[in-house]
Amino acid sequence: MDFNLIKSKKLSRYKNIKHGFFDKSEDKDKHIEKNLKKKIIFLHQVHSNKFYFIDKKSKSKKNKSDGDAIITNKKSTPIGILTADCAPVLIYDKNTNMIAAIHAGWKGAYKDIIKNVSDFMLKKGCSPDTMTAVIGPCISIKNYEVKEDLKNKFLKKDKNNNIFFKNIKNKTYFSLNKYIYSQLKNLNIKNIEIIKKDTFDVKNNFFSARRAINCNENNYGRNISIIMIN
Repeated sequence: MDFNLIKSKKLSRYKNIKHGFFDKSEDKDKHIEKNLKKKIIFLHQVHSNKFYFIDKKSKSKKNKSDGDAIITNKKSTPIGILTADCAPVLIYDKNTNMIAAIHAGWKGAYKDIIKNVSDFMLKKGCSPDTMTAVIGPCISIKNYEVKEDLKNKFLKKDKNNNIFFKNIKNKTYFSLNKYIYSQLKNLNIKNIEIIKKDTFDVKNNFFSARRAINCNENNYGRNISIIMIN
């Protein structure tokens, strides 16, 4: 497989985990997906705030459960997220050796999937001081035009959410990664990194749902983000 692999500088400091954000491959999409799904635990993603915890006792329904985040402290168990403009978020706690992979589009982020995952990890002994969170490649604000009613939905939840929207020439744009960054910061997680790669920009070689729709393409692939405890 001919993937380009992007790594987080912050997560790369930890030698007992492996991780990566993968862009497009030159191989056939179905062939890639088939190979990866033999090894990696994915969920059937539904833009929810639901997560799954996998430990040594868990009997995982691999790739069949509905949800948008996986948490594990199990070694040699790669967990993955598929995205095509939504944000993948990888979290690692160095004290408990626990990891999480989160699929966060605007719906999941709005429904507090980030907080749900963090709260569970804290209950399992993790600490905001020992957690590292990385927001992977996703669509940037300049390419993420949204309807005004989406902005109003976010403002109804919290008027301070206004800072994540921009109005340019009577169009409204939303910064997904900055919204997620703010959520992580509000959870007192200080060690946060944003991978500044716009999935919409064709030069970055990522799959993009928004770009595919704009180009009247019938189908698009998925970008894969993975983390594993060695």
